[in-house]
Amino acid sequence: MITNARYVILIIGLLILPGCSSLLTTTDETDVQTAPTLIKDFKSRFAAREFNFEIPAASQITDFKVDSVNKEIVIETNNRFSFRFFREKDIDSIYAEVQNYFIPFFMDYKFTITSITFPIEELVPNIYRHKMKLDESRMPVQQPDRPLQVVRNISKPFKISKGLQNNNIAMWHSHGWYYNYKLDRWLWQRARLFQVVEDMGPISFVLPYITPMLENAGANVYLPRERDTQLNEVVIDNDDYIYDRDSKNYTEFGNWRYGKGDGFLYGEPPYEANFNPFLGGLHRITETSSEATAQIEYIPTIPESGEYAVNISYVASPDNAEDAHYTVHHLGGKTEFLVNQTIGGNSWYYLGTFKFAEGTNPDLGSVIVDNKSQNPNKLVSADVVRFGGGMGIVERGGAVSGRPKFVEGSRYYLQYAGMPDTLVYNINGDTLDYTDDYQSRGEWVNYLVGNPCGPNKDRTKGLGIPIDLSLAFHTDAGITRNDTVIGTLSIYSVTDYDSNYVFPDGVSRLANRDLADIMQTQIVNDIKAKYDSVWNRRQLYDGRYSEAARPNVPSVLLELLSHQNFLDNKFQLDPRYRFDVARSIYKSMIRFIANEHQREYVIQPLPVTDMATQLNEDGSIQLSWQPRFDPLEKTAVATGYVVYRRIGDGGFDNGVYVAEPTYKIDGLGKGVVYSFKVTAVNAGGESFPSEILSVGFAGKNSNTAVVINAFDRISGPACIESDKFTGFVNFYDAGVPDKYDLSYTGQQYNFTPVSRWGSDDAPGHGASHANFETKVIAGNTFDFTKVHGEALLKNGWSFISVSDEAASEEFYNLNKYDFVDIIFGEEKETEWPKKYSEDMYGKQFKTFNEKFQEKISEYLTGGGNVFLSGSYIGSDLFLHKPKDDPGKKFAIETLKYRLDSDHAVVEGDVYSIRDSFIKKNYTFNFNTVLNDSIYAVEAPDALGEINGSETLLRYKENLYSAAIGYKDEYGIVSMGFPFETITSDEARNELMNAVLVYLKLK
Repeated sequence: MITNARYVILIIGLLILPGCSSLLTTTDETDVQTAPTLIKDFKSRFAAREFNFEIPAASQITDFKVDSVNKEIVIETNNRFSFRFFREKDIDSIYAEVQNYFIPFFMDYKFTITSITFPIEELVPNIYRHKMKLDESRMPVQQPDRPLQVVRNISKPFKISKGLQNNNIAMWHSHGWYYNYKLDRWLWQRARLFQVVEDMGPISFVLPYITPMLENAGANVYLPRERDTQLNEVVIDNDDYIYDRDSKNYTEFGNWRYGKGDGFLYGEPPYEANFNPFLGGLHRITETSSEATAQIEYIPTIPESGEYAVNISYVASPDNAEDAHYTVHHLGGKTEFLVNQTIGGNSWYYLGTFKFAEGTNPDLGSVIVDNKSQNPNKLVSADVVRFGGGMGIVERGGAVSGRPKFVEGSRYYLQYAGMPDTLVYNINGDTLDYTDDYQSRGEWVNYLVGNPCGPNKDRTKGLGIPIDLSLAFHTDAGITRNDTVIGTLSIYSVTDYDSNYVFPDGVSRLANRDLADIMQTQIVNDIKAKYDSVWNRRQLYDGRYSEAARPNVPSVLLELLSHQNFLDNKFQLDPRYRFDVARSIYKSMIRFIANEHQREYVIQPLPVTDMATQLNEDGSIQLSWQPRFDPLEKTAVATGYVVYRRIGDGGFDNGVYVAEPTYKIDGLGKGVVYSFKVTAVNAGGESFPSEILSVGFAGKNSNTAVVINAFDRISGPACIESDKFTGFVNFYDAGVPDKYDLSYTGQQYNFTPVSRWGSDDAPGHGASHANFETKVIAGNTFDFTKVHGEALLKNGWSFISVSDEAASEEFYNLNKYDFVDIIFGEEKETEWPKKYSEDMYGKQFKTFNEKFQEKISEYLTGGGNVFLSGSYIGSDLFLHKPKDDPGKKFAIETLKYRLDSDHAVVEGDVYSIRDSFIKKNYTFNFNTVLNDSIYAVEAPDALGEINGSETLLRYKENLYSAAIGYKDEYGIVSMGFPFETITSDEARNELMNAVLVYLKLK
């Protein structure tokens, strides 16, 4: 540190430099006259950003200190200079240019340039240091006795050794539905813009993508908002059933007794302010044993079949077992967990999401906790089990929110999750829910950790869970008027609210900057590589935002893009972008944690592709697939695979590990649909699952059909861009969610680019309706071979299935099968959010690419029979195509149809016109309305007769042709709407029968 006493003052004090805190020392009269001018000029040129190195806007030199005794110069800059990132090569070039600027002055002086009080070389993250020494002060002290994770799934058929095993991550998705006292109403904390609201936009990244990626890498992920979108909730607590020995929902046997400490007590919702349901209840305890000699079974009465998250709670104690044994019985079998009951407790702990059947069924729907343990003389605590997310139950202003818990702000979930009020979620005297909500998230992180990093009001309190990092995921405001996004801002804080530069455990808060830099770098680099070469990297900003400054663990507040800017939203609404950004965030987290602990890491693989099933001569089925290469990650290589099986309408099992990309399936039962999905695994974890392929055996001597899944498309909605009209036009093409969408509020209604923001209720350009917000919108589930296969089985046909990628390859022989059913769904050629991606990858999701055309032509000319259905099977081949387009020729000459109209109808009523196909005037319906079960068809095709084909079905709305048939040297039935969207099982079975009869296959 340079002190004023060490500055030597010469030349009668006339050389005071404006804005400097010291005087210049020199020995030459000319130098004395020149140096101050040079320094002044240097400061001006720096502010004007005239040097070769990057200088963020509004950067300034705030002080220029010269220590002539020790020959040191410190150039202090404002915090704006720290907005950029620094790497070793940057440091070298910056210092070289600065030193060169002052030649021949200060030839043998040591220069130090600072920003946010640190020398800029200290702003180089440890992970990017190759020559520089690592800064161990920002790395955690290694704990040989670090507690095990609270929840470990022991049913997984593989082990993770170079992922996030035994790591814990806290994360949340923006704001949420909250109560405003002044307005006396519940509302969002941001405006509805471009069919999304910031309170829900980040949820479409965090819940479907980032969270499972982290969990697939082995992490325990903690969320301060409800994660389950299931509207039903079933809570089973021992307090309600312990005196009812005949209860069908709660049973226990063995030596259980009441334990010390408060347990959960559901009480009588709605909950008033500060009511803590984890105080006032009881819990049960028993001693551990090498074999299960005591157990409690929680048996829910499920109100309707579906997916339910399972959460448990217990009362923690140092005397408890680290391996309390839980078993979840569900429609896919049973899944076992070990729970570390020495930490955590008195809150909700997520085991997993499982499919349960409606009603009460212990074998297929229950949670059992027993006393089996490898740790003798320990205790097991049993308290409460919760199935599903449910509706909001916290009362504000005399009423509950009326919305599902998963859309509410953190403040309300944290009350339901047992957090202490004044330490975590009620920081402002129960009058400012808006402020409480954003302040609660950081204090919740601290409460999870506890001493010495507990809540800032009382750091001794907490749950003892070692959180490795926290992420606050937001989107920002801002508008551009050109083809440039607002881009990605990363916020951190090098000080807490008491101006400390270290966390309570002594670790430097520069770790926050490291995390913010690594995450921003990863996101921007990946987006530039795949989506937008000029994606804007905004500031790396040091600011005392609550979500950046309050957490006492490494933390970052991410503003991914602007929810106010149209181009940013073209990216945000695209599921492909959501997946890739989520993967970037996951990669940045594992890189940060691995570097902090100086350990190796491996990135989990991408999902497999080219899925296929084929019949073997012995009647068994061979399932095969191919791994997918990740050009951005050299470690993301599959070393094995897990094959998951589902029987009928059940859930998927825990999977079987296989070393090679193939799996034999035999012993199929008659009349049952078996479904399979595959993941790729390596030392870093597990990929997302593949599409789902199904097979079914109708009995001996039955014919076998092959169902081709050609519906791969996921995309954002269509848009129109002009000077006077810009926005998303869902009526033309609503896009296709990846399995489901959680963030859609309703259609955009303000398309005027110059329309300005007035209030959150009148936000100007991009303003959107609210009629679908909080609803789950179904998309491409990649699970439609089951629907088609069930109809085939009902009609006496066995079936197998294959992806269109595999079916297009030479090895796959379609000619073995008398009937091919092709699922096109809403497949059609689709643009990327920006042309940059199309230049690299081309447009995606074309219905019939060249290879697929050749394969189907070969099959048909050999006398085959094809049934194909989809919204765009005509328009994708005809619209905006030249006369000599090969796809158009293929449709006319081979498929025997033309396009009569796209967007043929709004309502999905269809009727038969030929008894030779199906009874005349037989009427059925396909879905055209957004819902949570099956995707909506907004643009079905009308197909016309040509080259000997005939109309089989018509749309009731306008009598346009809905289906075309042809049967001569080969057979084909083509429908301009997707078969799987037909709303009645009976109608699908009848229609499949009609197709088979028409093609003379039945």
